[in-house]
Amino acid sequence: MADGTSGMRLTRRSLLATVWATGLVACSPGPKSAATAPAGAPAFDPGPDATGLAELIAKGSMSPAEAVEAAIKRAQAAQPQINFMVTDTFDAARARAATTLTGPFAGVPTLIKDLNDVIGAPTRYGSRATEGAPPATEESLYVSTLLGSGLICIGKSATPENGYLPTTEPLAFGPTRNPWDPTRSTGGSSGGTASAVAAGVVPMAHGNDGGGSLRFPSANCGVFGLKPSRGRMVNEEAKPGPLEVGVQGCIARTVRDVAGALAVTERTGDTAIFPPIGLVNAPVSRKLKVGVLTKGFAGFEADQSVADAVHGAAKLMESLGHTVSETNWPTAPSFSDDFLAYWSLGAAQDIANFAKQTGKKIDTTMVEPFSLQMAENAQKMKPEDIEAVQKRLLAAGAAYDEWIKGFDIVLSPVFASPPSPLGYLRGDVPFDELRDRLIHQAGYTLIHNISGAPAMSVPLGWSPEGLPIGVQACAANGAERLLLETALQLEAAQPWAGKRPPIWVG
Repeated sequence: MADGTSGMRLTRRSLLATVWATGLVACSPGPKSAATAPAGAPAFDPGPDATGLAELIAKGSMSPAEAVEAAIKRAQAAQPQINFMVTDTFDAARARAATTLTGPFAGVPTLIKDLNDVIGAPTRYGSRATEGAPPATEESLYVSTLLGSGLICIGKSATPENGYLPTTEPLAFGPTRNPWDPTRSTGGSSGGTASAVAAGVVPMAHGNDGGGSLRFPSANCGVFGLKPSRGRMVNEEAKPGPLEVGVQGCIARTVRDVAGALAVTERTGDTAIFPPIGLVNAPVSRKLKVGVLTKGFAGFEADQSVADAVHGAAKLMESLGHTVSETNWPTAPSFSDDFLAYWSLGAAQDIANFAKQTGKKIDTTMVEPFSLQMAENAQKMKPEDIEAVQKRLLAAGAAYDEWIKGFDIVLSPVFASPPSPLGYLRGDVPFDELRDRLIHQAGYTLIHNISGAPAMSVPLGWSPEGLPIGVQACAANGAERLLLETALQLEAAQPWAGKRPPIWVG
């Protein structure tokens, strides 16, 4: 229940270069004590974020070529430890850094998730079925617009197969590891992106979200991610369909980086579906009505440490002058199963596409058991079954839109637990067992993809073991400005960017 887009288809120059390149002293995982304090890891200087790095480049304190070369060294140090990247684009990045770059992020290195094409690199979709795929010759409007802001892609970040699962452990490439504890999941499907940002490889990188894919890995890796409203971002299609679940976005260590990326990639002019918000750079100034809940769609209660993190965020909001009250999701108990059934239709299309491209019958030597079973389940659905699922999902979206009118934002978990052990949500877990785990774990994010509403994961909590816990805040369709302003206020009240995971190469 992660992406869904595939189916729908630092200081002076010398000092800065030294600090960022010699962050490689942290090549091996640090002592476990570095991340065991319940209040999180000790604060430190994380170096510049994307916005700060762009400012240094613009001032001449560092060149784009130097920024890219330092990022490549960090990537080479981190890759053996966390396996965040599927394909590097180092040569293309060096060539681009030698050109004249413009835009608010000119010269800043980044990653593009491997569900999206980058000209000159293959797109593998996290699958064995795409082995030998040729380099892409085109890019989506979103990717070209994002890179048009001056960002330089140094590689393709890892994803689970077709972005289906909320963990990044594709059998094709092996698990992406969490920098806070390499035995734990990064979440998914933008897991490679979140892991790289958390470990300091790049300050900001691309992801997408069809059921929680920006929010899950942000929560697990202690970074910030925002799922925009459906139709907010630039897209080839004039208007998205009512059940188009996938949206594009970015993950970063700071709120202002995500806000900056949104400002350069949102629709404007005649193509805008929502009034453009521009660059959000100030915290919320009014008092908000805040809802809070800890039970998932199917009625499961979150683990105690997660519930504590959500209630801690609610208390923080109260201390900032906002009004908080309890609430519950406006969804039926069957909602998660309906979402999974709808998701399976995309899996069937993906499997059909693989068969067409390879000329082979697709089996578990080419795709993961979960992917194949999803496709088989979809093939068993009758037209009237599909229609009924779609009607219930549309009703759930309408119920969310009505419910959210009672609040400015609502706080909830992102996951039901802290980062799970690797293997727990992997695509070769027996299907029925994996289904039950998904419905329990991922019971907080899906509704926003159905309704189209924006939601974000804010790194405000820590487990007793020192693992990050994200708190989700959601709002009404088109309310990204409110969410970003709230995130800026929370970031100032309880900073997170200076918390360093044991695996850190920045």
